[in-house]
Amino acid sequence: MKGLKKLALATAVAAAPFAAQAELQAMDDSMMGNVTGQAGVTIELETQVSIGQFTYTDEGTFAVKDIELGGALTSGSASAAAYASATGAGTLLDELRIDIDVEDDGDAVIHVSSQQLSDPADPNSDPVPIDWGFTAGSMELEGNGGENTVLVSNMDAWGLLGQLDIRVDTDDVNGQAGTGTLNIDAAFTVNEMNFDVEFLGIGVRGMTINSSEAGGVELGQDGLLAIFAEDAAAPTAEEQTKVALAQAGFAIVGLDIYKGDGLGTNSAATGALRIDVDDVLMDINVAETVIGGANIGTIGIDNLHISNTKLAVYGH
Repeated sequence: MKGLKKLALATAVAAAPFAAQAELQAMDDSMMGNVTGQAGVTIELETQVSIGQFTYTDEGTFAVKDIELGGALTSGSASAAAYASATGAGTLLDELRIDIDVEDDGDAVIHVSSQQLSDPADPNSDPVPIDWGFTAGSMELEGNGGENTVLVSNMDAWGLLGQLDIRVDTDDVNGQAGTGTLNIDAAFTVNEMNFDVEFLGIGVRGMTINSSEAGGVELGQDGLLAIFAEDAAAPTAEEQTKVALAQAGFAIVGLDIYKGDGLGTNSAATGALRIDVDDVLMDINVAETVIGGANIGTIGIDNLHISNTKLAVYGH
């Protein structure tokens, strides 16, 4: 019972920034309503997704088989079952509220939040993070002559979603009319992930992805502001939210996706899919690394920070 109580407490703590985020969103809606008289669109969602096979075919084929996406209990792990027992989570990806607004400059703003409250009797209590679970039977390479290599198998993972904000920014990219940028900001955890890398004979057990503040050397509020804020002395509301989510235990990811040119002086690519990484900040830990059937030890990556990273993706 002590473990379940700690788990429930951790869930409540992880949910804390939702209240601030919800208040900011309500304020934004009110301000927008005063100007335009509109309140936007809200979608309430619960779902469970099953995909028999996803394939990408060039000459050969990359295939992902037996995909399941839902709530925490989609995972077969004991930790997911304990979380479900403590919180009532199930196999559905549920309690999602999706708010969609179109701002005066044409930007589309999509905010995903949780409808579930830590105290259902108190409408002002903190929302509970959205639990998710994912499994995949295998990820394979297949040749036309019957060749087959299993890259990854027995993928099983679950975690919590603390924030998902998506903005379609209508500002032109590099002065090209009719272009725009997809901005994605997410805060999440992977509470447990297990998988086998078949062709290398490696197994990963108990992998977690959490905030930089979840263990090891903690950056603290000043260190987080130095990463997320353009001006640490005067952070914006969005930057303060990222700091609060990191302090609450979530890994942070910020991406910009758009159409642009290739990278480097010798690249002739145009119209490439460009992905710019604003900030990725997380801790990664692996409880067991299995090689040849034996656990050879743990792996820890503390304060992984990826920034100033650009990718250009195009066909050849």
